[in-house]
Amino acid sequence: MSALEIDCRTVKQRLDDKADFLLLDCRESTEYATARIEGSVLIPMSEITDRVQEIEAWRSKPIVVHCHHGGRSLRVTLWLRSQGFTDVLNLTG
Repeated sequence: MSALEIDCRTVKQRLDDKADFLLLDCRESTEYATARIEGSVLIPMSEITDRVQEIEAWRSKPIVVHCHHGGRSLRVTLWLRSQGFTDVLNLTG
C-alpha cells in the first residue's frame, strides 16, 4: 500500500500549483462554516457512507482528506481505501 499521509506544506504547494486532486473536508458543516480551505469539498464523516457516490469520479485519482486534528480524516482515508479508492491520503499538520 502507498503512503498514508501527506503534510500541509505539500498540500499547499499542490494547491498553489493547481494540481488535479480532490481536497475532501470531512468536518461537520458548522466547522466548515467557521474555517475552510478554498476549493475543498465538504462531506462530513457522519455522511460519507451515504454520499460516497458524489466522489465516484475520484476513485482512481488523488484525494486528500482533512479535518481539524487528523483523527476523523484518517478514519475517512482508511474507509475510502477499503472501498476501492486507490490514491487517498490523510492531511497531517
